[in-house]
Amino acid sequence: MGTPPIYGLYACLIPLILYAFFGTSRQLSIGPVAVTAILVMSGVSQLATPFTDEFTNLVIFSGVLIGVLQIALSLLRMGFLVNLISQPVISGFISAAAIIIIISQLSESLGMSIPSFDYVHESVWYVIQNISSVHFITLGMCLGSIFIMLILKKIKKSFPGALFVLIITTVITIIFDLKSLGLAVIEDVPKGLPSFSIPDMTYDSMIALIPSVLTVTFIGYVGSIGIAKSLEMKNRDHIVRPNQELLALGIAKVVGAFFQAIPSSGSYSRSAINDEAGGKTTVSSIITVVMVVISLLFLTSFFYYIPKAVLAAIILVSVFGLINVSEARYLLALRRREFIVMFITFVGTLVFGVEKGIFIGVILSYIFLQYYSSRPHVAELVNIPNTNYYRNIKRFPEATRSSKYLIIRFDDQLYFANTSYFKDAILHQIEKRELLPEFLILDSTNINDIDSTGLHILEDVHRYLEDLGVQLLITGTIGPVRDFLKRSGFTDNLGSQHNFLNIEDAVNYTENKTVEENSLEVAIQYNKKRSFLD
Repeated sequence: MGTPPIYGLYACLIPLILYAFFGTSRQLSIGPVAVTAILVMSGVSQLATPFTDEFTNLVIFSGVLIGVLQIALSLLRMGFLVNLISQPVISGFISAAAIIIIISQLSESLGMSIPSFDYVHESVWYVIQNISSVHFITLGMCLGSIFIMLILKKIKKSFPGALFVLIITTVITIIFDLKSLGLAVIEDVPKGLPSFSIPDMTYDSMIALIPSVLTVTFIGYVGSIGIAKSLEMKNRDHIVRPNQELLALGIAKVVGAFFQAIPSSGSYSRSAINDEAGGKTTVSSIITVVMVVISLLFLTSFFYYIPKAVLAAIILVSVFGLINVSEARYLLALRRREFIVMFITFVGTLVFGVEKGIFIGVILSYIFLQYYSSRPHVAELVNIPNTNYYRNIKRFPEATRSSKYLIIRFDDQLYFANTSYFKDAILHQIEKRELLPEFLILDSTNINDIDSTGLHILEDVHRYLEDLGVQLLITGTIGPVRDFLKRSGFTDNLGSQHNFLNIEDAVNYTENKTVEENSLEVAIQYNKKRSFLD
């Protein structure tokens, strides 16, 4: 995140205690997370140089802002807003962020100095051009640590492989004096617990941090609630409440920032280890805090010789799994437009940066949403022989088509974006008929809402059909839509006898021009009660 490692330990103190009291997940473990770190660093690095006091202050200040925003969203019951970011966007972003994190660790992994570049490909190209500058002891330490952690993880997932490797490599560094051979180590780590400190908070800094703050607020919460929900489904021993989670995460960030903690979010790896180790309550988080306190009070001198290459290896192992190739394959096979959203988000994040990459993905997903919503599925229904079922003629071409009526099913809400498509589809179906049908039966089962623009188009279609001598019949209208059509006067204008519970009743009406009184009353049932926005 561009801050000294000690601030990562500070983030495992107050935030964990507060989440244990306010959070609703029993196994979720919060702390510094790679995705959150890259988001914060990408925003703050534009304002200050990493590893400086100014940079650290801005990172902590961003934690205050993120926490305040999350608390505000919780109090306003706005937890649902995370649904605005689709899963393909999140998957594409996280995969790209993982690659950005991997590239950001090349300097520590290879033991070479890499200048700060605006784009990741520039860093990669610099490494390729200067590959002869690699420090082989550092590279060997990094690769060896990765290999051992992967082996230990394969043997037993719950085994603390990272801690084991950290201890072993630190001992090796001390015994063989690898620091004198050029291996970079952490060196001095402040001893003791963090003190209460108010970060410098200015209006100009707040305005400059807003883009990254908004991004971390949503992405961090989406990740945390996703982990919490998955653990809830697995254990089935508690209920995760999204708005309460927002409050808990917000309080943890705000209060933690005043004790020098960098922004923290739910960690999948730590939560998974916590769950696999048998953690059943938030007491496990309190135990983690106790262990960190002991480390800060008595073990900081041991931290001096921890190789930076090993820390880089731990980060690399944790983020390798974030590159979600299987999700890309799944979406490619399942729905290509969602794969396109994921892929473009992935590329956009790599090329333009994290905030712009997410923005591109969100915009693209909503473009697809609006495009397909403006051109919904419309089907001509026909009777399957010897049954009372009516299905799409394209799927059942052998079914019976009547010359007396035409049945159309519209599979979406009828609103301003698709009204023209709705009207054109009906007119097209009418024009295709050699003989003009006497009735057009509109199956509105799947029309879950109508706005004023949709109402006007429905009235236009009704008038157009009347001019042609075709009677409009409507079937299967759901309650809220019935209420809307009744309030608008359309039901009375159409004629209450032209509303039916199902297609079969409408077809019977075309044959004998009668309708059962009981069925008519149900088909036009009207609820006068309205919500404020109806």
